[in-house]
Formats: sequence, structure tokens, C-alpha cells
Amino acid sequence: MGESHRPEGFERLRKLPLVGKAADWGMGPHSASKTTKKAGARIAGLKATESICPYCAVGCGQVVYTRDGELIDIEGNPRSPINQGTLCPKGSASRQLVQQPGRLTKVKYRRPGGTEWEELDLEMAMDMIAERVIRAREDHWQVRNEHGWRVDRTLGFAHLGGATLDNEENYLIKKFFSAMGAVQIENQARI
Repeated sequence: MGESHRPEGFERLRKLPLVGKAADWGMGPHSASKTTKKAGARIAGLKATESICPYCAVGCGQVVYTRDGELIDIEGNPRSPINQGTLCPKGSASRQLVQQPGRLTKVKYRRPGGTEWEELDLEMAMDMIAERVIRAREDHWQVRNEHGWRVDRTLGFAHLGGATLDNEENYLIKKFFSAMGAVQIENQARI
């Protein structure tokens, strides 16, 4: 134990549980109960991975805790210079993006001219979207504009990104839509 400038009698008093709590302002060796000391850390044995919050594009740091590939908890990263361990309500609840029991696994679709919604499997809906994007690109491809300048683009579709995407996903989406010839690419976090 380090050198103390306090009288020896005071140090003996601090060793008493009740007095020790008061003397250390609730932060000394007597501040935790025996039950708390036995409980151990909530995150003991979990794999910690640093990540970025998927919401608003501020870039708040998160620590994602997993056990055998299963998500256990997400909390703010105290090492992040942006949020210093704090998270907004949406960032604090981002675990629900993966583990929400009410998460939709089917797509609601209303056919052109239809009056009723029908449920489609996600895979079938994704195939339909891909076919429509390819068709829109082919049907509306422009090699030259009205001035005769070479543009190699399509105005047949646009992309509006969402704030639940992280920076890496937004970067890839921007590259993907630009490579397909789209020029109308925006993100709702910027609007």
C-alpha cells in the first residue's frame, strides 16, 4: 500500500465497513457488497468487437459483445472520440435491429392494379427488385445527352439511402449505383 499522510488511527477507522464507505465517498474497497464482488463482470468471457453505430451517420463508437457468434449486448465505446461511451436512444437500442422478435421476415407486395396486399418471401422480392433495376437501366440508358455530350447514364432509377446503414455500406451502395450509371443518389441522413 502506498505512503499515506493521514494519521494511523484514521487508516484503522477506514478499514471498518460502514466508516470506510463514508470516508471513501462510496468508491473505496468497502463500496461493493460481498454479493456484488462474487457476481463478477457482466461481460466476462464475451468477445468484444469495436464497431460503429448504424444510425444517423455521426459515427458513434460501439462495443459489440458476442458469445459463440451470438449477439449478447451492445454499448457505447468509451474509447471513441466522438461519443466517449454514450449513445442516443436509437444507438442504445441497435441490438433490436438483429434480435427484435417482431422483426418482419416477409415482404408486403401489391401488384400493379391490385387492391390487396400479398406476402412474398424476401428472396422472391429481392429477385423482383433486381429484375426491375436491370430493366429500368436498359430501357432508360443514355449514351449522349441533349447537347451531344457522352454521359453513359440512366435516369430510370434513383437511390435514397437510410440512416440505419453504416459508412461502409453507404460507400458500397454509392459505388454500386454509380457503376450502374445512376446519378440521383442521396441519403436521408443528409436531407
